[in-house]
Formats: sequence, structure tokens, C-alpha cells
Amino acid sequence: MDKATLPSSYPLSRTCPLDPPAEYGRLRTEEPMHRVRLDFDGSTVWLVTRHEDARAILGDTRFSSDFAKPGFPARLTSQPPGPGTFIRMDAPDHTRLRRLLVPELVRKRVDALRPAIERIVDELIDGMLAAGPPVDLVDAFALPLPSRVITELLGVAYEDRAFFHETTKVMGDQHVDPQTRLTVRNQMRDYLDRLVAVKEAEPADDLLSRLVQRREKAGVSRAEVLGIATLLMVAGYETVANQIGVGTVALLEHSEQVEHLRAHPEAMPAAVEEVLRHQTVIDYGARRVATEDVEVGGRLIRSGEGVLVVLAAANRDEEVFAGSDRFDIGREPRDHLSFGFGVHQCVGQVLARAQLEIAWTALLRRLPGLRLALPVEKVAFRHDMFVYGVHELPVTW
Repeated sequence: MDKATLPSSYPLSRTCPLDPPAEYGRLRTEEPMHRVRLDFDGSTVWLVTRHEDARAILGDTRFSSDFAKPGFPARLTSQPPGPGTFIRMDAPDHTRLRRLLVPELVRKRVDALRPAIERIVDELIDGMLAAGPPVDLVDAFALPLPSRVITELLGVAYEDRAFFHETTKVMGDQHVDPQTRLTVRNQMRDYLDRLVAVKEAEPADDLLSRLVQRREKAGVSRAEVLGIATLLMVAGYETVANQIGVGTVALLEHSEQVEHLRAHPEAMPAAVEEVLRHQTVIDYGARRVATEDVEVGGRLIRSGEGVLVVLAAANRDEEVFAGSDRFDIGREPRDHLSFGFGVHQCVGQVLARAQLEIAWTALLRRLPGLRLALPVEKVAFRHDMFVYGVHELPVTW
């Protein structure tokens, strides 16, 4: 392929809503480390599309996650990270803050939360059944599920959970004007500030109480605990909600595989991994900046140069996933990068997997004949968002 035909700017447009742009495949073959101009600010970065190179960069601490460093492809988020926002920090602050949270999201803790997730899922499906088809799965199920799970995790009072659901919906809607989103975010932060005070005075058996109790020994400030709680609400909400939405489309477009899952629910964990790989919702990419000269994939990335690791492209790498464009729930789960890789790999991935597994198992069991209520070409996909998904998803059964 002539280099002149390779894309010169980013992001790229999809031609099929359930597949990443076709140019990624050509880039992996012809120039997996490729320089592009970012449309939103005109800066030039390395676009990384091959699985091997993606792992190398995400696993190398010489590539910084600090949005404030010169050269970082920040996309309107160049301001310094607020207290507790460890996903935008490097060691030692990233290590210190993440270490406080990790024990709360290990498998043992998540397994203890599973009955509550199952209850929430069943209550939401009860509401869908009461309303009768067709129902917008996004509004009735995909959005409220992670919101309610996180409020359960944090120990939010039951009567306040509707407030959280509404605020997270607004914060995740890119069509809301920036001032409104900022106002709502501040309202959530003020509420969480009051909630931390309650947990300090009367600790209970919940994540936020345990963070408050352990923070001084861990060298974490009260403001940082508040930032961690805010991060959990925002980051843990939008990704899971959109994975449910677009993942349901992918499943329902493969009816024979859905029928297999109905008959063999024990196959759901592997199916979840295939949905995560095939429908990578972090659509923009994982961003880094080199802090020194580093060679990756035979190319020299110089200190101060920005890097954009396209997770969706790496997850379709034929060298790792044979027949990578094929959606196959029988595929042996392995090494997808949907939760990232290295020290910044998603701390909430066990909880996310549990929600997806419980959600799809219950939807298929309780809604016989679940299917889209409109042709897939009519589904309103989120082409203009940092996190890919669907705006709404009418379903029937």
C-alpha cells in the first residue's frame, strides 16, 4: 500500500457500526506505528494499532498517563487532575491511591456483591415486563444498572439513589452543554462530600466507609478519597452502560449464539469476554506521552511525543485473534485489551465483568425471544462520543 493512502488524521469514521474503521486493518499490516494529526487540536501523535505494540506501550512506565505533561494528547482535558483522579497520574501518586482502592474490587468482594447485583437486575427487568414491549433497553436497563450497583457499593442511602442516577445520566450525555454538566458534577461532588462526612461519623459495611477508615494509614487525604469516589461514579458508570447497550446489539445480531447461551448459561463468562473484545467501547483510545526516547515496533518514539493506543484495533489483530472480525462466543478467551494493560489496567474490571454476566444471563432467561424492535441500520449509535455505544435501543420479546 502506498503510504499516501494511509489516513493522515484521527479519529476515523466507521462504515459498519459493529466494526472499527477498516483502515485499522490496513495500518496493522502496512504501518502499525503511524503518525497522524488529531482533528480537535491539530497536534501530531503516534497511532498504535497492533496488539504487540499496544501491550509494549501500555506496560512501559516510560509512557506517562499524566494529562498535564507536554505532548499528551489530552482532548480538552489538559487541566491538572483533581485529587484522587489516579487514572490520570503516574507513580508514586497513582500507586498510592490505587492501592487504597484495589482491596475493595477484588473477586472476593465482588462475589459478595453478586446477590445485590442480581436483585437490581431482576428489579429492572420486572420494570421492563410491567411496561411491556417495546422498551428502550438503554433507559430502562443499561443506564440504571451500573448507577445502582455503584451506589450500593459506596453505601449511598436508598432514598438518594435516584439523584445519582439522574446526575450520572447528565454527565454522560455529550449533548448537554458544558456549564450544565459542570453544575451537575459539582452537585454530585457536594453530595459525596456530605456522604464522606457521614461515613466518618458512622462507618458502615461499605466501600466508602472502609476507604475513610484506612486512608490516614495509606497516606491518602480526605479530598483524595472524595476524588476516588467521584471517579468510581463517573468511570464505572458510562463504560458498563455502553458495553451493555452495544454488546446487546452484537449478541442479538447472532441469534444462533444467543440460543446457545439460553441453553448453556455456563457459557456466559466466555461470551462476555468475546463481547468485550469484539465491541471495544473505549473508542478513542488509550493515551500516553513518552517521557524519554523509546523504541517500539521498530520505530523511535521521542520524549514528549504523544501516543494513542487504539484498543479496538489491537483487539482485532489477526496475529492474536484468528478470524478477528468474526463474533464467536466459543472463542477461547485470551489477552484482549478492553480493560487496558499494565499498571493502569482497569481496577474495576472484575466488577464490570460480573455486571455484564449477570445482566445478559437474566435478560436472555427472563425475556424469551428478546430481539431488536427495529432494523440494526436504524439503531442510534454513539459515533460522536469518547465511549462508543448506542443512544437508545428499542427491544421487544
